[in-house]
Amino acid sequence: MRGRQLRRAAICLLAVVAAVPVTGCASGREATVERPTTARDNAQLTDPDAARRAAEKAALDAYSGYLAASRAAGVRSDPRAPELSRFLADPLLTRVQLSIRDAKEHGAMRTGTLKSDPTVTAVSLDVKPATVEIQDCLDTTGYRLVYAKDKRPVPGSGGGRHLSTATATRYPDGRWLINAGTTHRDQPC
Repeated sequence: MRGRQLRRAAICLLAVVAAVPVTGCASGREATVERPTTARDNAQLTDPDAARRAAEKAALDAYSGYLAASRAAGVRSDPRAPELSRFLADPLLTRVQLSIRDAKEHGAMRTGTLKSDPTVTAVSLDVKPATVEIQDCLDTTGYRLVYAKDKRPVPGSGGGRHLSTATATRYPDGRWLINAGTTHRDQPC
């Protein structure tokens, strides 16, 4: 019975990891911080290409941070790791946190390396909130779900190379956070 539950948890965790390794919850009462307009902000308002480049960079930085924070939280089996909320927002944050918690409850943890090579596929700065769509070919062949006790691989948790998509959203405080992500296990890359 426990093996079946762990396999089910592994499959759920793999699905989240493919979108990148985990998610969490927000309180819904985030503070909005008004920041003064700078000369750089004014330049971006008048130069759409500069605004687009800045959005792409910020979104890719958030995505990279999300992957790193998810890996670190997964290795420590810490669903409440504070770095998760630095790069993730709901609903993805909650999914990642639940996935890490589920693995921990079943005596499993993540180990190894996750390879990523993301690209921006769409930038929508004229909508509220602004979004950036990201596509990645995640390589999880070296990123394993193992039993924490003896580091044996959890059956059915093998990795591979699959298409992953994510959405970065600009929040009122100016931060870009990853709030949606999916690993497309049916689309190898």
